[in-house]
Amino acid sequence: MKNPYENLYIYYLNSVPALDRLIESHHDFLGMWVEEKEAFIFFSSLCNDQVDKILSQNPGIRLIEKYEMTGEEWHGDKIEPYYINDLCIFPPWNRPVKTDEKVREILLDPGVVFGTGRHQTTEDCLYLIHRLCTKEKIETVLDIGTGTGLLALGAAALGCRRVMACDFNFLAVKTTLNNIRLNHCEDRVLAFQARGEDMMSIPCDLMVANIHYDIMRHLIESPGLLKKKWFILSGLLNSETRKVTASLSEKKVHIIERRCPDGVWNTILGKSLN
Repeated sequence: MKNPYENLYIYYLNSVPALDRLIESHHDFLGMWVEEKEAFIFFSSLCNDQVDKILSQNPGIRLIEKYEMTGEEWHGDKIEPYYINDLCIFPPWNRPVKTDEKVREILLDPGVVFGTGRHQTTEDCLYLIHRLCTKEKIETVLDIGTGTGLLALGAAALGCRRVMACDFNFLAVKTTLNNIRLNHCEDRVLAFQARGEDMMSIPCDLMVANIHYDIMRHLIESPGLLKKKWFILSGLLNSETRKVTASLSEKKVHIIERRCPDGVWNTILGKSLN
């Protein structure tokens, strides 16, 4: 299989257009990322005519800028196999030779959802998920802000029976659904579009939230936090982490570990004392 994201043509629009089926079924259309009221439309080839058609069908919407770059430039990392303990994460077009039957494989097609899984926070979350799932009884998981679905798939690969993966961005959910199918995890992982704040009433053995602080602060103030036996909070800068730990200190939770190997990005492992 060839890397479909070798070259990206990105069209940045001032608003979110309605796309017809001809555009969405175009063989070079990769997806549309919505950022608040703006949109980025991705193709694997130069598609000026298709974008002109989108603009003509959506009066008032205009092209702000056009970018051309490689998929690795967009993601900020090489898209290649890597390991977290006995988890091997790799793209569908670069499958490594399996030399150890104990290795748990995860196919990850990142699409055009930002990130390949190599960010420090993602790796720290996977490390902690691995530790918990191999030492504790973790059967139900809620992954908030799932992105490509990697953390949810990691939990499933480690034996969790029911994993819920939510993201408010529709393209992220579509990307996660594709990765669920690639890994044949349809019976264990459910992906859906939702705000993380609205999911806090769901009880589970483990909640993972690798998200922005402006959303995180709502999650940790929710009474639903105490319905989670374990929680992993990530995506936090040092100043944000101090605010989060101060808030958690007033609740019936125990902070077990704070990871910050690069000195910038923090990940917190905690447990409810209820």
